Amino acid sequence: MDQITKNLSPASSAGAGSAMGRFDIANRLFLRLYQASNLMHKTGTRAVSVFGATTQQWAVLGALSRPAVHQRGMTVKDLIAFLMVSRQNLTAVLDRLEGAGLVERVRIVGDGRLRHVRLTAAGDRNWSEMLASIRDYYADALADFSTEDCLLLFRLLDRLRDSLGRIAGAESE
Repeated sequence: MDQITKNLSPASSAGAGSAMGRFDIANRLFLRLYQASNLMHKTGTRAVSVFGATTQQWAVLGALSRPAVHQRGMTVKDLIAFLMVSRQNLTAVLDRLEGAGLVERVRIVGDGRLRHVRLTAAGDRNWSEMLASIRDYYADALADFSTEDCLLLFRLLDRLRDSLGRIAGAESE
């Protein structure tokens, strides 16, 4: 346990209930999330770089490989909502993936207006090859976490994502 964590433990933070105590904890928490996000991006890219992929491309390929959307694909709008990214960022990633022959944009029969993005056969193969490296990465990153720890962290991050989503929604209104 590092000094910051000791300072944040309920037993040692009598002022944690105060506004300043809560701010200090929040400030440290968001810094820790920022650090973890940067490390996740750096180490995640390393895990899939042998496949010529980045973490952003990994996310798109993973989203498109899900059984519920694999055959039909997803609209760009649906991908933006699912990945919580901007259109500008997603378009650049899709252009690179399409240029590499890993995704295609197709018109869906019965709805000529919408184009769906889906994996190509090469994209399917690439994703399948990446999975062993991704599994190893997850195992290494979560080696110090029990299954219960992982589930708790998932639930807590879900709640934080929902809170941040409400803020984002309020800002766009």
